[in-house]
Amino acid sequence: MAIDIQTLERRYVGSCQQQGNQPNKAILVALFKAKVEKAHHEDCNLVIYMDDVKDVDFNPLVRLLMEIDESEINGVDILQRSSCFMSVEHVLFLLHIIRKKLRVVDLLDMSFGKKFLLDISQRGLTCQVLNLRSSHFRKLNMTGNFMQMHTLNLDFSTSLSSFQESCFACMPKLRCLSLCETRVSNLWTTSAALNKLTSLIELRFQNSLCADDIAGSCQGSSGVDAEYSIGSGHLESVLPAHDEETMDQYFSADGEMDLFPMDMLDFQQELHSTPENPSDESEEEFSGWGENFFLNNLFTDDLPWWNEMIDPESQSTSFGSLEMQIEEDYATVSSSSRNISYTAPTKYISSHPSPICFEKHYREYMIASLPNLRILDNLPIRKIDRDTANIIFSENFEYLPYKRKNEESLVSILQSREMAAGGNFNHRCTRRPFYSSGKSQSLYSRSLSAAKLGSSAWPFLRPLSVSGSVSIDDRRKFRPRQFEYHPSNSSLMVFGTLDGEVVAINHESEKIVSYIPSLGAMNSVLGLSWLKKYPSKLIAGSDNGSLKLYDIQHAPSTTTGIHHNVSSVSYVEFDQLTSVHVNSTDELFLASGYSKDVALYDISSGKRIQVFTDMHRQHINVVKFANHSPSLFATSSFDQDIKMWDLRQKPVQPCYTTSSCRGNVMVCFSPDDHYLLASAIDNEVKQFLAVDGRLHLDFEIASTGSTQNYTRSYYMNGRDYVISGSCDENVVRICCAQTGRRLRDITFNGKGSRTSMFVQSLRSDPYRDFNMSILAAYSRPGSNSEILKVNLLASRDYDKEYLSKENRSLFCSMGG
Repeated sequence: MAIDIQTLERRYVGSCQQQGNQPNKAILVALFKAKVEKAHHEDCNLVIYMDDVKDVDFNPLVRLLMEIDESEINGVDILQRSSCFMSVEHVLFLLHIIRKKLRVVDLLDMSFGKKFLLDISQRGLTCQVLNLRSSHFRKLNMTGNFMQMHTLNLDFSTSLSSFQESCFACMPKLRCLSLCETRVSNLWTTSAALNKLTSLIELRFQNSLCADDIAGSCQGSSGVDAEYSIGSGHLESVLPAHDEETMDQYFSADGEMDLFPMDMLDFQQELHSTPENPSDESEEEFSGWGENFFLNNLFTDDLPWWNEMIDPESQSTSFGSLEMQIEEDYATVSSSSRNISYTAPTKYISSHPSPICFEKHYREYMIASLPNLRILDNLPIRKIDRDTANIIFSENFEYLPYKRKNEESLVSILQSREMAAGGNFNHRCTRRPFYSSGKSQSLYSRSLSAAKLGSSAWPFLRPLSVSGSVSIDDRRKFRPRQFEYHPSNSSLMVFGTLDGEVVAINHESEKIVSYIPSLGAMNSVLGLSWLKKYPSKLIAGSDNGSLKLYDIQHAPSTTTGIHHNVSSVSYVEFDQLTSVHVNSTDELFLASGYSKDVALYDISSGKRIQVFTDMHRQHINVVKFANHSPSLFATSSFDQDIKMWDLRQKPVQPCYTTSSCRGNVMVCFSPDDHYLLASAIDNEVKQFLAVDGRLHLDFEIASTGSTQNYTRSYYMNGRDYVISGSCDENVVRICCAQTGRRLRDITFNGKGSRTSMFVQSLRSDPYRDFNMSILAAYSRPGSNSEILKVNLLASRDYDKEYLSKENRSLFCSMGG
């Protein structure tokens, strides 16, 4: 027989007397309210506010909660309004001793710290609703047991930026998730993580309000009813028809809805101070708090709106009606025969958005990727919305590389190849590019890449660590500023540092091949260009104008080598240098910088042949020779122009001029010289025909509004894809070079919760499809930049396996 509430109360008082303490008044009030609910034949819930409980109340409260599962109490809510005076260990113990009847946990984990989050994440909870607004999660990885949880609210968790691959695997019943004002931004990893939530029907990254809602009405297209009104902004539609006096108890003095009638709960708090909203103290900590927030807590006060309203067994499967009623006492929601109809509004107001909301076609992408979702950002998803989303998705995104529609196993691809099933196979693949050799090999290679890339949204990404050859007595923390892959050796890479050093490394074994010190002549190395016919030689240029030809075969392999024997050739300086590039025959190289001029050098003689003056109206950021023609080169300038020049015509006049809308940061040729890829300030990336400068493709990457967001772009997989990154963002975007469709975004983060990184430079691996390296810099002063290696064809499981090797103990040698 269940323990009645009177017995629980008596035992609690007895426990307090044994401890020599007075019973906690708030706990007695909670028990009394539960008795009242029981007397009215209602579900009786024990609501405990951690604000009212101290450590001295711990032992009697433990004894009380240990008997809850065998009592008449239907559920226990553990809530927090502002401060908590109980220790972390005691709070965790209270949460874990309630096995069956823990209903709602609503806490501000900022009061408890990392230990609290770690315990909750790893051990889990038996609650149905978990509110951890303003939490300190950075990468969500909740691996504990959350088998009963159907509602999770992580709003205002301003450190949360990404999801671990298995973070939702232990939440099979999760139906409602809110992530307003977080740092989540990656569409691909977000949708991949959320796809594991097969029961998810409501998702929120922002509050989307109908503008007319503020005035009490919301008009729109006819014939569409709300299946759910949770968080939709239509709070007036949810309320039952009560008299004015009864209705007043549900609203605060400011007219905001309060699910706990104040005359019954005896809490003289306005809505923003209730357990479902952060306290006043929290408002000052988070940017944007309260801005454009017209109806607070639109995530449907979880006490108890989502508990009863989103029960799949009680919901109709077609849009058109929502049966609900709020009972007069304690705002308990139950079903009624009231139908709520509204038509879709034409104007919305967004508040507290996460960065993902600003991604182009965000809503359509999420709808197309999550077929079971019914409500997104408080707005119901209609059939027409889903049909439109699928069309927009197919026009702007690639589900798999090379426009492949369906995932295919590697085994089936290899079997088709071995059986020479070329006819059918070719029909499934896109045509090969003009520069490819070996049609069959190209097609199968693409298909293998597509199959591998579709396996995980979390690519293998790690910092490049230089180890083994560095002297123990002289441990270097290099500060890379520029890098280049070798043109013929797949294992070699060279990087120049902010200190003027040039370091050639085997990026596969992470061993130094050659180390060239600055010798007092070099400052920050901004230009590097390998020679092709002489693969051990390279040109290096620094920002103080120094230009040298180095032979890495004659350079020491350690930082303590004999420095004065370094083989080098010096050239006439080019002031304020920013770029150098060698032509296809290794006869000439060009230099540009913070001027309107370009200098031409003869590599073999060491002489500067000529300086071409006033080639642009502003300084020339980058100069690039064509990959196959030794006389053609392109220049890009902040004057918004890209110009093609021919040395055979004495470059007084350009072959042609084409323009961007903003100042150009760089330009490069496609591997077959068919296109020019221009990158201008703030994500303006365009592809032009190299023959005459006509615009071929505008990649239409969303701008940030920053005039200092310098963008750089390069080709990947030959000329199949374009990778693009900017210096104000921690994301690399991958787009199809023929259609402009976005394939994937790669985001990366700093090591501290408040440490941000950005793309300083990037290059694709010329030997491995879907591999690249990113020169990432920290925004924090004094932090070293680092080269990140990215393999989109390998998942983070490979990353874990790699990091388990013993040589990872030398991880810090690149300043990592």
